Amino acid sequence: MSAILSFITWGIDPVIFHLGSYSMRYYTLCFLLAFISSYVIMLRIFKKEHQPQELLDQLTIYIFLGTLIGARLGHCLFYEFDYYKNHLLEMVLPIQFKNGSIQITGFQGLASHGGAIGILTALFLFCRKTKTNFLWITDRIVIVVAIAGAFVRLGNFFNSEIIGRPTDVPWAVIFTRVDMQPRHPAQLYEALAYVCIFILLYWLYNTRKNLKPGLIFGIFLILLFGARFGLEFLKENQEDFENGMQYNMGQLLSIPFMLLGVFLLFRKPPAVKK
Repeated sequence: MSAILSFITWGIDPVIFHLGSYSMRYYTLCFLLAFISSYVIMLRIFKKEHQPQELLDQLTIYIFLGTLIGARLGHCLFYEFDYYKNHLLEMVLPIQFKNGSIQITGFQGLASHGGAIGILTALFLFCRKTKTNFLWITDRIVIVVAIAGAFVRLGNFFNSEIIGRPTDVPWAVIFTRVDMQPRHPAQLYEALAYVCIFILLYWLYNTRKNLKPGLIFGIFLILLFGARFGLEFLKENQEDFENGMQYNMGQLLSIPFMLLGVFLLFRKPPAVKK
């Protein structure tokens, strides 16, 4: 008992309140805070660069849909394809078929790598429609993506999901909704890493002038997905099929993003036409 008391015990109910059949969860609140904080910071950036708020409002819709669709499809395709290949409607609708009835469950499963792909796809479509420079917008949007990711990982902590491996470090957390083993609070590690990345990128944006287009985007990709790759060693695998892999799915999916970041970091800027 004394050993258990020396660690942090975490077993909070992930549901804040019920309103009829609707349940307000901490994860949902964190997700909303991610978008609200991102919008506020991006609005400051747009005003600083004399860009219309209407353009940001359009961008917000693209990013919201890209994040949700990409994260959902990423989870279904990368982590639970064996199930969802036979339940296609559950992949795209927040429902589940059980015992001949339909249950509204919400989207149970979102993958951050899928969200990243969804955001990049949404940005490509947004830039094509609005004639916005792709690297200009990515250099700015990744600043808020970093802080948004921190909120999402905080939501994972409230849900007692994406837990770390067992450990005896003094700050270990016992997720009582999972088991009674002290574990690395991997969600908080990742959230802290994302906050640090946000601070660095925002500092670069505000203090360094005439940065090469794509540089902030490249640094973001290297740091964020590099942190994700490293922290996966402290996490439990999310799906059983990953147990026999040297590197889990999260690490394998991080590698292409890191390589893209290296490319952007070292690419030569296009020559200025005279």
